[in-house]
Amino acid sequence: MLSFLMRAKLGAAQATLAALAAMALSAGGAAAGPLVAAANASPAASPGASFAPTVVAAAEPAFTMQWLVQDYPPHFSYINGRAPRSIDDLGRGEIDGFLRLMVERMPQFRHGFVDAGMPRFETLVRQGQTICSVLHVRTPERLSWLYFTHLYPPQFSRQIHVIVRRDKLAQFTPDAAQPLSLSDILQRKDLVGLLPRGRSFGPKIDALLQAQGEQAPKTLPSGRGNHLLAMLRAQRMDYTLEYPSIVDEFDKSAEGSAAGPELVKLPIAEGRSTAVATAACSRTPEGRKAIAAIDQVVRKLAQDPQREAWIRAWRGPQADEQDLVNIRRYMDERARSGPQIE
Repeated sequence: MLSFLMRAKLGAAQATLAALAAMALSAGGAAAGPLVAAANASPAASPGASFAPTVVAAAEPAFTMQWLVQDYPPHFSYINGRAPRSIDDLGRGEIDGFLRLMVERMPQFRHGFVDAGMPRFETLVRQGQTICSVLHVRTPERLSWLYFTHLYPPQFSRQIHVIVRRDKLAQFTPDAAQPLSLSDILQRKDLVGLLPRGRSFGPKIDALLQAQGEQAPKTLPSGRGNHLLAMLRAQRMDYTLEYPSIVDEFDKSAEGSAAGPELVKLPIAEGRSTAVATAACSRTPEGRKAIAAIDQVVRKLAQDPQREAWIRAWRGPQADEQDLVNIRRYMDERARSGPQIE
C-alpha cells in the first residue's frame, strides 16, 4: 500500500511538471499573439515588414509591446543599416532616443520592433494587430484606429521646409523680404510638387493639401530612405516638403553626395504645423493598456528628480537652447497633469 501511494504521488508530480512546461511553451508562443508569431517567422512570410524578436522582458511580462521602427536619420537611425532587435540597437536621436528612455522604464512588458513603412503599418493595425509608434502625428482620421498620448513639444529642427534645387531657387523666392507661403506655392500651376504617401505634416499643412483636392501634389509610397530627395535632384519635380535635418543627412549619404544640383531648404510660414510630439497605439484592448503605460512613463519622466540629466543626455550637447527651455516648460506641466490619452 505504501509503495502504491508513493508511486501515485510521483506520478502526480510528473504530471504537474509537464503541465507547467506546456504552459510555459504556450506563453512564449501562440498566447503572445500574432505579432510574436510573425516575429519568429521568416521574412518571406510577411513581405514589406520585418519583425524583431522579443528582447527586453520583465519576470512576468504582461504582453509584448511591438514598436514601429523606420530608418529616418537623424531622428530615428538604424545602426549599421539594420533595424533594431534589442534596446541596445536603438539610436540616440530625437525620436529613437526618447523611445529608448521609455522602453528602459517599462520592464513590465516585453518589447519587439516592427520594421515597416507607413502603409504597411496601417494595414497591420487595421487587421487587428497591436503595434505602437512614436513616428505618427495625431490627425482626426487616425483617431479612429489609433490611441494617442503626448510626449514632448516640437523641436526647432522639425519645422517643415520646402525643398528645392538651387537652380530653381529664383522661382520660389522672387521677393526675399516676404516669408514663403506654402499656400501660395500650392496655387501655382507652373510648379510640380511630389510628397510621400500616407505622411501627415501636421494639421495646418494637411488642411492646405486637402483643400487642393485633385490639384494637390502627387504622392508616392515613401518606402525606406530618402528617394524623393534623389528624385528632386534628378529634376523629376520642382519641390517636396521635408525637415532640414533630413536633407542634411541625405547630403551626407553616398546618394546625396553624388553629382547633382544642390538642394536648398526654404522655411515656410506654416512650417511649425505640429503642436506636440505623440505616441500612438492600435485601438485594441492591448493597445489601450500600452498607451496608458506610455502616458504614465512620460509623467514619471517629467517628475524625475534627475530630469535635467536625462534631458541633456537625450538631446545632446548640440541641442538648441530654446528647445531645452520648451522641453522644461512642457515637462513642468506634464508632471502636474493627469493622463493625456485620446
